[in-house]
Amino acid sequence: MKKNIINILISALVAQLLFTSCEKELMSYEGSEGVYFAVQWGTSYGNEKTWPYMPFSNLEFVKVVGSETTVQLKVMVTGPVMDYDRRFGVAINPDSTTAQKGVHFNDLPAECTIKANEWFTYIPVVVKRSADLKTSVKKIGIKLVATKDLALSFPAFDAVAGFTSGTIVPTFDATMHTINISDFIVKPTIWTGSVNAQNMEAGLWGAFSEKKLNLICERFNLTYNDFMSTTTMPSVLQYLIYQTMSRYLIEMYQNGTPVLEDDGRLMWFSGCTWESSPGVPWVR
Repeated sequence: MKKNIINILISALVAQLLFTSCEKELMSYEGSEGVYFAVQWGTSYGNEKTWPYMPFSNLEFVKVVGSETTVQLKVMVTGPVMDYDRRFGVAINPDSTTAQKGVHFNDLPAECTIKANEWFTYIPVVVKRSADLKTSVKKIGIKLVATKDLALSFPAFDAVAGFTSGTIVPTFDATMHTINISDFIVKPTIWTGSVNAQNMEAGLWGAFSEKKLNLICERFNLTYNDFMSTTTMPSVLQYLIYQTMSRYLIEMYQNGTPVLEDDGRLMWFSGCTWESSPGVPWVR
């Protein structure tokens, strides 16, 4: 009897798990035939099975090589999968756009297609680097447009349970999406240096500066992204950087061509034969 009860409980648990799994998979197919933005992103350890759905994307040109890049925005369809192509419209949303066409982005396709036997596609958005992105964030607002083939779905999209590997936005309009673009250089995740209580540069690399970061990248053939985790910036490389850079700066100083920060002070790494205080110019 006890064994039968256990078997019944196990069967009920399995059935519940299967129901929950199917319910999650079919979520996108409930309701009428329509399209919505299904853009997901989040933590580095997550993926599309765990990232939350997001109403915006961030494009940081500091992490991009080249003058332009293409952002692929995922769009999914609700309702049954069909054996024929279905088209939907795409347009700029002027209410949420501060970027300029031709300066910050290229023309969008007027229409995109959900191919036969498919349930999603991507809208390609070509985004361009420009000088003003160094000082301000520009926004590209994009909205889906209904056609005779497809309506719009989820104007009030609720966060999906279980998709928690990132910042969760509880409710948003999934018929719209915003791309935030910038070209700021901020201190990356891995920066082994600082300024101490006496306002002197300390640690292996000292105070962060865009000029210092660019010089490291130039001499070590690195990119900004290489400073975002210990996988690409292990401790052995951190030590090699400070040793190599301090020797280089000392050599430049001895040759009469010292490397200065933008505030006029001598650039500093551990191992340099001078001290450096942010905001205090070097006196020759």
